Amino acid sequence: MNISKYYLLSLISIILFQTSCKSSEKINNPAQKEQSKAMAQDKSLLWEISGNGLTQSSYLFGTIHMIESEDYFLPQGTLSAVDNSSKMIFEIDMADMSDPMKLMPLLQKAYMKGDTTLKDLVTAEDYTLVEDHFKELGLPLMMLERMKPMFLTVFASGDFDPNGLNNGSIKSYEMEFAKMAEDGNKATGGLETVEYQIGVFDKIPYKDQADMLMEALKSSDTEDDTFQQLVDLYKEQDIYGLFEMMKEDESIEEFEDVLLYQRNKNWIPIMEEEMKQQRVFFAVGAGHLGGDLGVINLLRLQGFTLSAIKS
Repeated sequence: MNISKYYLLSLISIILFQTSCKSSEKINNPAQKEQSKAMAQDKSLLWEISGNGLTQSSYLFGTIHMIESEDYFLPQGTLSAVDNSSKMIFEIDMADMSDPMKLMPLLQKAYMKGDTTLKDLVTAEDYTLVEDHFKELGLPLMMLERMKPMFLTVFASGDFDPNGLNNGSIKSYEMEFAKMAEDGNKATGGLETVEYQIGVFDKIPYKDQADMLMEALKSSDTEDDTFQQLVDLYKEQDIYGLFEMMKEDESIEEFEDVLLYQRNKNWIPIMEEEMKQQRVFFAVGAGHLGGDLGVINLLRLQGFTLSAIKS
């Protein structure tokens, strides 16, 4: 598998993971509140989906799209679930990333429309701050200033290594699972298209994206600490603790529906149809699993039984 072909996808995915995981959720139904409290006891990244007329169970795994290699792990039962599945489905079909015809539109959509550049969206002082940050990373801002600001947010942490996937210091769960699918000659699929996932950014005004970028840069130390806390919770497989921590940040509350909730809802009918056909291993960002509008609860509301597979 050519790592370079999947690198940009991982950059997109980590933004969606980090931003969607910062959303808050309002629960008004008392019964759902009690259900959420009970579900909070289940600490697992791996879930079995059964019932509701399925002739065979399927699996749901919560990923963290990019993680330091030393923190990467697979919970007990994961490899068996992969082996027992006929198909692996991601947020985006990883096989699409090996198709040059689909990569070109991907690259084009990473940039702002028209002649807009970052200079048009931030003050001269803030632009210098961004420029100095990228200079430290060895990335000339001149080549990136037309890129949508939320893409640049990936590099807001000074600890993020742009070459991490290539040198092995960073791993992508999606890439690891895609390699397993390739080695096992398994079919793959996606819950949404490349165009749709990147198009999510077009629903957030460029100025708001630039403000998020500046906020991330100016609080990079705090963000690094926060992300480490998220990684720690991830390693504990505490998806509900993860969700509770993330929803405390209200910085993108205005956009949480487009970044998270609507996407979760869109996935459910696709998952239902796929599970009727064969045993499927679904791998999506862990930030999509928890909460009343998370994938786990949405599937339960459709009549499926979701059981935590605990290590």
